[in-house]
Amino acid sequence: MHSLIIFASGTGTNANAIIEHFKKNGKAKVSLIVSNKADAGVLDIARREEIPFLIIDKHTLKETLLIEQMKEYNPSLIVLAGFLWKVPETIINAFPACIINIHPALLPGYGGKGMYGHHVHDAVLAAKDKESGITIHYVNKAYDDGNIILQARCKVKQADNANQLATRIHKLEHFYYPRVIEFLLKG
Repeated sequence: MHSLIIFASGTGTNANAIIEHFKKNGKAKVSLIVSNKADAGVLDIARREEIPFLIIDKHTLKETLLIEQMKEYNPSLIVLAGFLWKVPETIINAFPACIINIHPALLPGYGGKGMYGHHVHDAVLAAKDKESGITIHYVNKAYDDGNIILQARCKVKQADNANQLATRIHKLEHFYYPRVIEFLLKG
């Protein structure tokens, strides 16, 4: 069975979708959750599902001890699911071509530092784009710059606000992210 490590900073809806997907098919399991926030909702999910978790700070993120702890779980993939910090090159180099991220817009547009959550949706709406979507991509040393694995699109309605658009984006995320992970594990 494949081992997954999830990095998340927020409520954990994508982490939950991934956990539930693999509980049903048994092809992988989330072995560890890493968060930079002690009050993140994703940690409630970790507790409920009895998944070990680590709470890190910016110093810990750059320590080799974190890499050593992660290697103990022998991850097939490291999955960023709403993790808001840049992953240091030491981790990227320790797990080459094994770290993926999901972004709530169609990259290369609306990516980079500070472009997450409602900030992305506000920018899409301000630009009066006709569509938005998600991008699942590999992580490299630059924000939202790694090779694209999959993009899925949805319409932006004229009357949309950021919350309405986010609802449609979340549906795409929860459907596609677990399936892309499963696809990558087969390769």
